[in-house]
Formats: sequence, C-alpha cells, structure tokens
Amino acid sequence: MSQKKSIRIGNAGGYWGDDPGALERQVKGGKLDYISMDFLAEITMSILQKQRQSDPQLGYARDFLPMLKGVLPQLMENGTTLITNAGGVNPQACAQAIAQMAEGLGLKPRIAIVYGDDILPDLTRLHAQGIEFKNMESGEDFATVQARIQAANIYFGAAPVVAALKWNPHIIVTGRVTDTGITMAPMIHEFGWSLRDWDKLAAGIVAGHIIECGSQSTGGNFTDWEKVTDFHNIGYPIVEVEDNGTFYVTKHPGSGGLVSLDTVREQLFYEMGSPQAYLTPDVVADFSTIHLEEAGPQRVKVSGIKGYEPTPLYKVSMAYEEGYKSTGSIMISGPSARKKAEAFARIFWKRCAGPFEETLTEYVGFNACHRSLVHQEDGNEILLRLGARAAEEKDLRPFGKMIPSLILSGPPGVAVIGGVPKPQKVMSYWPALMPKEAIIPRIALYEQGQLIEEKSVNDTPTGRFVPSAREEQVATTASLTMAQVLAAQEKAKDPLPLFSIALARSGDKGDTANIGVLARSPAAYRFLDQFLSAQRVKDWFQELCVGRVTRHSLPNMQGFNFLLEESLGGGGTKTLRIDAQGKTFAQALLAQKVELPAELRKESAR
Repeated sequence: MSQKKSIRIGNAGGYWGDDPGALERQVKGGKLDYISMDFLAEITMSILQKQRQSDPQLGYARDFLPMLKGVLPQLMENGTTLITNAGGVNPQACAQAIAQMAEGLGLKPRIAIVYGDDILPDLTRLHAQGIEFKNMESGEDFATVQARIQAANIYFGAAPVVAALKWNPHIIVTGRVTDTGITMAPMIHEFGWSLRDWDKLAAGIVAGHIIECGSQSTGGNFTDWEKVTDFHNIGYPIVEVEDNGTFYVTKHPGSGGLVSLDTVREQLFYEMGSPQAYLTPDVVADFSTIHLEEAGPQRVKVSGIKGYEPTPLYKVSMAYEEGYKSTGSIMISGPSARKKAEAFARIFWKRCAGPFEETLTEYVGFNACHRSLVHQEDGNEILLRLGARAAEEKDLRPFGKMIPSLILSGPPGVAVIGGVPKPQKVMSYWPALMPKEAIIPRIALYEQGQLIEEKSVNDTPTGRFVPSAREEQVATTASLTMAQVLAAQEKAKDPLPLFSIALARSGDKGDTANIGVLARSPAAYRFLDQFLSAQRVKDWFQELCVGRVTRHSLPNMQGFNFLLEESLGGGGTKTLRIDAQGKTFAQALLAQKVELPAELRKESAR
C-alpha cells in the first residue's frame, strides 16, 4: 500500500448522548478519510453489562445504528472509514446489527471488530495468578470489592485498531479502546509509523485528545461562548494530519462554532492529569512541548510534541455495586425563596431521619454548584434538592415518600416537581492496573454478517516508563476559613473577576476534578503564576474539595492545571451532587474577584 502524505480525520461524537445529527453533518460537510466516534465512559460499561445479561444480543450503544443508517451509503461511496467504540461490551452483536441494517439498505459493508478488553469473566483467574487489581488511586485491596464487581474492561490502545485497518473495512467497532487510540490508529496505518516512534505517536495522541470530545474543541463549553456563532449548527472538529506528525485543527467550511487558539487550548486542558506525563497504552505524551499557532481562519497548527515509551501496564476500569441513592426536588418561589427553602429542608430532615450513609441538601439557584464561592443573598426561585445514600434499597423508601409530603405542610409558593423519587443502584468506580502481557487483544472481520477472519494482536507497545517526581505546588489543607476567604475578597480594592484575564475549563476522572486555567496574555500568565497558587485554589474550594490540590504549570500554553482530589462526592453515580462531574468548577473560579495590577486592569478593559 502506498503511503499517504496527509489524511483528514473528523470526530462525530464525544459521549453517549452527544448530538445525533453530528455524524450526518460530518459526512455531508466534505470529504474525510476517517471519522471517529466515542460512546463510552467508565460507568457506561456497567450499564451495558446489565443489558447484555438480560439479552445476549445487547450490550452496545444502540443509539449508534440510527445515526449510521442515514449516512452509510455515502460513507461507503466516499471511502470514509468509520471507527467507533460503540461496541461496548458486545462488539460482535453490534457488528451483526449493523450488517442486518445494511442488508435492508442493499449494502454489504466490511465490518471489523476489536474485542478482548472485557475481562469480567476472567477476574478470578487473573487475580489468582497474582494480579492484585488494587485501587490505583487509593491503594485499597481488591478483596474489599471483588464480589461486587459488575464490569471490568481494559483500555486497549491503537495497535489492534491498526491491525484491523489492514482488512480495509468500512467500519471498525471496538470495545474499550482509548478515545485517543481510535483517532491515532489511522495515522499509524496510513503513514507507516513505527509503534516505537514516540514523538509521532505522541502527536497522534494529542490530536485524538483535541477532537475526542466532539464540539468542545470547536466552541462548545468555551469560556468566551459569546464569540461562537451558530451553536445550533455547530461544526465538529477535523484534524488534517501530515506524515511527520504536524497537524491542523479545523472544521467544515460554513459550519457553526469556532476554531481558535483559545478553543484548542481549553480542550487540551480538559480532563488533563500530569501534563508532562499523559499516559496511554501506546505512548506517554508530554503536553508541555505542544506548540500552537493560528494558521488562518478557523484553523490552528499543532506541532513540536515529544513522546516517551509507555508503561508496561494496562489501565483497567471497573465498576462495583455500592448501595443505593435517591434524590428529589421541590420548586420554591419568592419572596424570601432562600428562607423558605431552608425552612423546608429543616422540616424534611426532622421527618426523615433514616439509616442513611450520607445526606445532602442543595439550593439550586442559590449555591448548589459553587457553595459560598459565588455568593448571593436570595433567588427569585430556588429548587430545593434533597439526596440520601443507604446500604439497602428499603432504607430509602421513606425518603422518597416524604418528598411530595412537603408540598402542603410548609411555607407557601411551592410548585410540584415530579412524583415519588425511586432509589437508584450506585455503581462506583475502581481503577486498577495490570501487565499488558496478561491479555492479548483480538480482532475479527465480518462480511454480510458472517465471520470471515479472526486473530490475536500481539504488538501493543510495552515500555518501562515510570513518572518522575516533579516539584509541583501541593496544598493539603485550607489555610483560611471560608469566612476569612470571603472577608479577604470583600477588602479587595476595585476587584475584577478572574474571567477578565483568564479562560478556564473543568472536567473529572473518578472523584478528582481538574481545572485548567489559561491566561489571556503573557502579563496575565506572570500574574497568575504568583497569585493563583495551589493553596489559594484549595482555600477557595474547601467546601467542595476534601483532598489535596496540585498545580501543574504549562508555560508553553500560558496555563495551569489544578487537580482537586476527593472533590466530587465520590464521583460517578455515587455522588449526590447536582454537578456530579465538576463541570461548573471552572466557572466558579473565573467568578472570583481579585485585585489586579494597573497594567492588567488596562489590558482587561480593552
């Protein structure tokens, strides 16, 4: 096969539930060599496992099929290969369902699958062989949750997808392959990159990271959202990749949204851990080496990326049962909405004092997302949101029945929100590590729904990378009370919100939130480097963040990445909070008012 000098890869979905029209817009907007789509999150896998247990033909993202149906003829005509992890825990069934749908359209696509990541049936054997599966974040012993595990999937890298591409399929459906891996695989395949060319592989990982979350790199979730045009027709991202690893981020001409240095910078900071060691099964990428520059309207050039050999381990994402939770709400109108809501909360918890493991009261419209950080005295209306967790489902039944009983037995002006809330099973996240050699990925090819070929893939890169200890700022406890924090802000002279000198974006991994903060200018970066310490962020977020705060600096992108541990109430489905993933944390930080030096006040006024 002759090697190409450049390819165009588009993304058409960043999560299960993303815009169902994005795939059609990408296909009809212009010629693409490949399209990637991501459907899977950690907790999604346990949902899919339960679906497969009830029906052997389920266990994949069924929403994918109607998206595909309308564009499959054009995809095949254009020669565009679609790569997606919509296979979930049952890629075989997904491939069969696609073949059946295609037959009804008079089409015969070649469909490859990547599987073997689902190790739920093998956990006992692997554990007996000496794989500890201890929690990689807390160090807890696997024995404490082993009997309650409901899903266990390895994060495979690009290697099995690269092998499947040699069959020249129209569609590749995978199980748990990394979001970046499904984007990087076409680059390795088309350019003949070695699986040990760390710098090029790192470039592929960065490209995948930028587009893996769909329109988040083309104006979605962007701090300066008012600069974005046509959200209703937002263009999804495209990377135009050269064989040397340099690439350009863009979107289809005429589509809505925005591609700029700042939209790309923000997405690079999304769900980032240690920027110098972005770990994947294929390579360790060093985000501190990324070079960005404007390359024309709606076009950003990305280059200069360094990479290192990977670790010898796969990450395993597991989900285990951890009791039940329930949440319910009532809407309370003004005047004195806050005072009324607080009265309703007191009434409720005096009536409902069950054997709960945790309870939570949130005043949505007053302080639910940001607590004391963004302070106001009252709201015109407040959604009183009440939550509880318990070991047994029966312990939460009285809680649900008490919610509607508030409506006629408290202050006036209450609107009904739904009926009696039902308890939900809590699935908690258990991340672990295991040696790569313990499990070998497998691939298979289907034509007209029939299995044509099947084989193992043994060339996943294995290295000996060990993250080095770096001198980073760390804050473990608050140095001020929240009252002192607020008092200090009140004393500030003519303060301005951080928004005037910075952009920010926040995301989550388990119970850890990250906040990426990006300076709007070199002068703003110098100020933030001194002002916005890990300790200050810990002080600000002390009501939300129980664990430590770590600050990583990225001068190349004039930014900082803050990791806030134990800040999401357990994360995943365990948390009772309305903001389960810390998506609003960045907005809280940008709202903080600070004294700025004269040069920055002038700069922010422009």
